Amino acid sequence: MAGQCPILVVEDDRDVREALVEVLRAEGYLPFAAGDGEEALAQLESGLEPCVILLDLMMPRMNGWQFMDEQRQRESRTPVIVVSAYDTPERMRGIGANEYMRKPVDIDALLELVARYCE
Repeated sequence: MAGQCPILVVEDDRDVREALVEVLRAEGYLPFAAGDGEEALAQLESGLEPCVILLDLMMPRMNGWQFMDEQRQRESRTPVIVVSAYDTPERMRGIGANEYMRKPVDIDALLELVARYCE
């Protein structure tokens, strides 16, 4: 059920982050937000266990690639959907992303992916 599924949105653009959080909340999910990879790692280390992470790549302090490296070192099995205007799906899967969506995001397609990981 969507309401029991926490989702971590890692996005430095406040407007995009808030829009994604609102869409997820409206669909019944329990969204959490982080402005960069450091903030996201802090939330994970404090006990947050999302069913999926929506991850931007280009962020200050700790970008998406650095976050994925750190997450991999922690042996996290949390699925990651990269949501970015940069890179390619093949490269994202090569560094551990489960899915890749190019910005601007098709909200219906994103919700379909999220639902797949939050069953």
